[in-house]
Amino acid sequence: MTTVYLWLKALHIIAVVAWFAGMFYLPRLFVYHIEATSDEVKKTLEVMETKLLRVIMNPAMIATYVLGTSLLVSNSAFLKNGWMHAKLLLVLILGGYHGFLSATRKKLAAGTCKYTSKQMRLINEIPTLLLVAVVILVVVKPF
Repeated sequence: MTTVYLWLKALHIIAVVAWFAGMFYLPRLFVYHIEATSDEVKKTLEVMETKLLRVIMNPAMIATYVLGTSLLVSNSAFLKNGWMHAKLLLVLILGGYHGFLSATRKKLAAGTCKYTSKQMRLINEIPTLLLVAVVILVVVKPF
């Protein structure tokens, strides 16, 4: 492996970790937002949610996709493996989950979100399940 490939891989892993950190934390903020009774607390949470999405999650997602694509371009042999196809499908689902979180933030800010805090706690488990599946695919390469 070349040094450039290893740098791309390291940066990709860093971006993935940052992206997942946001996907683990943002729904937790949503739980607090849904349960908040004070308008002041809701406004504070809206600022936190917006900054988390715009400053951490969006750039980390973009970096994850750009660096992951760069890794595939530099080593296209991975595309011949079934595990990589499954991983890419899960990464696309993660992108959809990210979009869902972004839309939910807007609904919370507008006061139109219909989710309960219990539902949001369950929704918060989605990235954990996807992370477990992606790590197993990448490390074990089962097919």
